[in-house]
Amino acid sequence: MTGPETSEATGFLYPFLEAAERDHDSLLTDLAASARAKAAESAALQRSTLAASAELVETTAAEMARRFARGGRMFAFGNGGSSTDAATLAGLFARPPAGRPLPAWSLTADQAVITALGNDVGFDLVFARQLIARGRDTDIAVAMSTSGSSKDLTVAFAEAKRRGMLTVGFAGYDGGQFAADGAVDACFVVRSQSVHRIQESQALLGYRLWAAVHEHLAELGERQ
Repeated sequence: MTGPETSEATGFLYPFLEAAERDHDSLLTDLAASARAKAAESAALQRSTLAASAELVETTAAEMARRFARGGRMFAFGNGGSSTDAATLAGLFARPPAGRPLPAWSLTADQAVITALGNDVGFDLVFARQLIARGRDTDIAVAMSTSGSSKDLTVAFAEAKRRGMLTVGFAGYDGGQFAADGAVDACFVVRSQSVHRIQESQALLGYRLWAAVHEHLAELGERQ
């Protein structure tokens, strides 16, 4: 079903779909070309992001490994699509495809807690209140965002910082408040204007961070 509103909503993504009476073969050709262009754009952004973040990945992973070795835990959180990315990252640490499981939780996993806090104290505090209840100074707080400026995330980081937790932020665009805020110890910025490309690169960054944490844990084990 199409109409003026649908055309306006999708035209900027696939302008060739709006042309009248398109030949099927040429349409498929254009669709394939569009998919290849997006894949190439995503791959290029992932390469540049990993290169720009390489040193930060290593220093952050080293500190995370030290905290895990001391009994620390990771709490990950985000909003919307970023909440599912945070849950995926927590699952990677807690239930890895290989290597040692590490204590990690998603703060968006419990609907009862989220809705109770949102209703009783306000949505801006849904993550901060959970960190107040659960966070210790050996723990790690990880927030994933495209804007890097969501109030509930920045409030949670401020609380985590007060508690001595390591704070790790993933953001897009120019990093937003995460990059400017002294409450964020490590901020990984994916410099793109596309939400889709940002989240794709953040997923790869998260995987690289997980792998680097295990590398540093192995080094710590060898020294002991």
